[in-house]
Amino acid sequence: MKSILENRSALAKEVDKVAEVAGYLWQKGWAERNGGNITVNITEFVDDEIRQMKPISEVKSIGVTLPYLKGCYFYCKGTNKRMRDLARWPMENGSVIRILDDCASYVIIADEAVVPTSELPSHLSVHNDLLSKNSPYKASVHTHPIELIAMTHCEKFLQKDVATNLLWSMIPETKAFCPRGLGIVPYKMPSSVELADTTLKELDDYDVMEEEIYRWLFKTIDELPPRCKKIFLLHLDGKKQRDGGNVSFWGFKIKKNQFYFTHFYSLPVFIVNSLLPNKRSFNLVESL
Repeated sequence: MKSILENRSALAKEVDKVAEVAGYLWQKGWAERNGGNITVNITEFVDDEIRQMKPISEVKSIGVTLPYLKGCYFYCKGTNKRMRDLARWPMENGSVIRILDDCASYVIIADEAVVPTSELPSHLSVHNDLLSKNSPYKASVHTHPIELIAMTHCEKFLQKDVATNLLWSMIPETKAFCPRGLGIVPYKMPSSVELADTTLKELDDYDVMEEEIYRWLFKTIDELPPRCKKIFLLHLDGKKQRDGGNVSFWGFKIKKNQFYFTHFYSLPVFIVNSLLPNKRSFNLVESL
């Protein structure tokens, strides 16, 4: 039986990414033995032939109805499978599933009948929530970072935003790819719907924080020097390098500051917040 990845380079590339991440998690010691799970929404890579593929498992209940997942396809790490093995043989340690029309059950369609992670209800609930919000995120990753686990044994770090603020103060770059911070939920039984519901509630709380960040972003833009403010607003409006007319915001003559501004426009939330206390870099551009 040929693999579902055969002659499907885009899908194979996506699964290769999962394998690569699995390797990183194992090498860092964040996925001991069979710990950790990964699920990825691969629906965009599914063709008509895949849609016609017959299931290789019986119908399995998810345990919850997820209306936004109707007809979706996911690559899932298998239960009791190890990240170190998934990194080398992803289709022997994971499988592709199809969500059925009732939005409450699924079947395995490829390559082997590897039963997905027992935490599938939690993972799929997150995916359902992401789709309901038109989020671009496609993956749900569960791992065991040793340092964070150790911190959860200290009651102080379980308080809202304590761990987030500590993380941001120690490694400011994390604000760029973790702008809403770390959500922490109390212990719930693994694989339970209750765990999924509690996790989703926490994610909703942190969506509000994201709006607060953007409020501060535009407040900060208003405080910039006039020329720098114009450049930044042009970028947010989707203008390219040459759209700014007489305003050149890629070809800075001061190479010393080019690094900051390349990242400034790519990651505005992080850079604006981190550079706000010292506007020296902005003023250099204003003086050009």
